[in-house]
Amino acid sequence: MDKGAAYIITNYFYDNRYYFDFVANCRRLGIEVPILPGIMPIFSVKMMENLAKLCGASISGALRQKLATLPAGDNQALLNFGIDFAFEQCKELLAAKVPGLHFYTMDRSPSTAGVLARLRREELL
Repeated sequence: MDKGAAYIITNYFYDNRYYFDFVANCRRLGIEVPILPGIMPIFSVKMMENLAKLCGASISGALRQKLATLPAGDNQALLNFGIDFAFEQCKELLAAKVPGLHFYTMDRSPSTAGVLARLRREELL
């Protein structure tokens, strides 16, 4: 911020509580710039696990249980789940009046496009 940053983009997360806590901590420290939440729709369990290890994102037991109910090897079911999950995240974040959303696509734009289409259909964007 001291060097002129106009906003912050967070790492991705799968539990909005981490975003809300991060923003609250920043505000307590006097950081007042907009803080955009980082969203990464789930499109691969292996990628999700590897990236979480790499960047320190947590994956809740509840999320793991939901993923375990999907048919093994059904990529379309996983894609749909990831879109639904990210949509619900975004819906809650937008209701909380976040200053915007940042999507990590990892060159997998169909997931992000699906989330955005649903947000538009439901008139949340």
